[in-house]
Amino acid sequence: QGAHISYGPVLDLARDPRWSRTEETMGEDAVLAGRLGAAWVRGLVDGRDYQGRSLAVVPTLKHFIAYGTSLGGQNGGSSEVGQRALLQTYLPPFREAVAAGALSVMTAYNAVDGVPCTADRWLLTDVLRRDWGFRGFVVSDLYSINVLHNTLHTTSSLEEAARQALAAGVDMDLGGLAFASLSQQMPTAEVDSAVARILRLKFQMGLFDAPYVDTLQATRIVHQPEHKSLALALARSSVVLLENRNCLPLNKGTRAYVCGPNADDVYAQLGDYTAPQPEDKVSTVVSAMRRRGCLATSIDEAEVIVAVVGGSSSRYAGTTYQATGAAAVDSSQQQNSNVDSGEGLDRSTLELPAEQLTLLDSLHQTGKPLVVVYIEGRPLLKNWAAAHADALLTAFYPGEQGGEALVEVLYGDVNPAGRLPISQPRSVGQLPVCYDRPRPQAHDYVDEAATPLYPFGFGLSYTSFAYSNLRVEGDEVSFDLKNTGSCDGEEVVQLYVSDEVSSVVLPEKRLKHFKRVALGKGESRRVHFVLSKEDFMLVDRQMNEVVEPGTFRITIGSSSADVRLETIAVR
Repeated sequence: QGAHISYGPVLDLARDPRWSRTEETMGEDAVLAGRLGAAWVRGLVDGRDYQGRSLAVVPTLKHFIAYGTSLGGQNGGSSEVGQRALLQTYLPPFREAVAAGALSVMTAYNAVDGVPCTADRWLLTDVLRRDWGFRGFVVSDLYSINVLHNTLHTTSSLEEAARQALAAGVDMDLGGLAFASLSQQMPTAEVDSAVARILRLKFQMGLFDAPYVDTLQATRIVHQPEHKSLALALARSSVVLLENRNCLPLNKGTRAYVCGPNADDVYAQLGDYTAPQPEDKVSTVVSAMRRRGCLATSIDEAEVIVAVVGGSSSRYAGTTYQATGAAAVDSSQQQNSNVDSGEGLDRSTLELPAEQLTLLDSLHQTGKPLVVVYIEGRPLLKNWAAAHADALLTAFYPGEQGGEALVEVLYGDVNPAGRLPISQPRSVGQLPVCYDRPRPQAHDYVDEAATPLYPFGFGLSYTSFAYSNLRVEGDEVSFDLKNTGSCDGEEVVQLYVSDEVSSVVLPEKRLKHFKRVALGKGESRRVHFVLSKEDFMLVDRQMNEVVEPGTFRITIGSSSADVRLETIAVR
């Protein structure tokens, strides 16, 4: 469609789900974010267009750095993160994505330990360019240079803010107001370097030779059947089953009464900054159930109730889609009262709105089986549903085919295999509740357990899996995985490493490898992981990455809290 830059992947680690942009992240874990982010980068850099030509779309890594760990979960708030945590946890996902070929990095609004990220030369020049060999350009977040002057108050003028950002290594001013204020007394070399980085990339992409796009061809290509099939496959893979009290899968033909604020809300499934869409393009739970012929029109005639609750970051609730050539225009400014997520919409609580809890309780009082589905941008509290629902699922924002995928899971056409990329808290008072917090392990509160309601990596299945015969030979770890249930399914096996004794305080365990394994009922397979020195590395007291000699516990299981196999490795 003519775009040559992607403002993603977002590699912020979501350590506090009160933060409004939790929905944009890959979750709470550095290895998970790095692996997915690098795949995103390779997909854009190595992609092909509809005619088979090299497709140069520049990935932009954001937000650099520690943007998702702000004080109080406030978007853009300062982060109190030490240098070791930066080197060991927050920077590695970005380094992995840079190594995969990323050509643009976006600075964050926040300050880290008092230094604004948009004016941090150590971060943007020493680490990114000198240490990592980054050859692309750095762009500010929208008006983040201005923020140095008017919000963080680290400069006395907008021009001084622009000077600091340019000297730190920012090449492009998103918004343009700050760099436009620069006088001609700026050092020529700094300006030339910034301009050269951007122009070099434009020449490499051929934008001066072929700057235009065939809009008619783009209109014909966008949203082809294979695109919809991929969206459906992704949605199927991401549904997470959290509770199942002999309720799911539903028998074929079971009539369901579907209700709740997200049951038929197109935009609730799509996440922040989604352009207006024609409603028939997006599958909701109601529309998918209707196509299946199983939608009950009243509770009385229903055999099961499906309540679709949660939140939304829709900026277009109540919008009427109008096609104008290849563009869509918003004909309404009406906002959805259910909007609780998306940039700038931070929360002090993670509770469902009171009216949604009242709805769930009233549905429970009917005595009919109750399936609760969360569609959400952040992990909202699920305590009531965990205790009372017959089945509980979350789909986060499942995309345009999300409704179809959810209904397929409900009826057993698809065996759910999604796993939580972020811990689900019991209350805000637990936060942060991420699985890899540094030792010591959290002890219970006077009034509540310290463990999350559902841990990182958790997810149920309609079948069961057995782990056995763990073997370590050199750097290779292998074991047998068997589907011991009555239907085909997928297991997401996870390998964690624990350093038994270390010179600095580490988490009790850290995810290092994961793999999704599909097995037919009764089928077995040998699963292999190859360990590297990076899997055992830490940042020592001198801020160096080292592998300290000693013993390491290798644990393998189906979540961060479900260990099936373990062994000791000596390095």
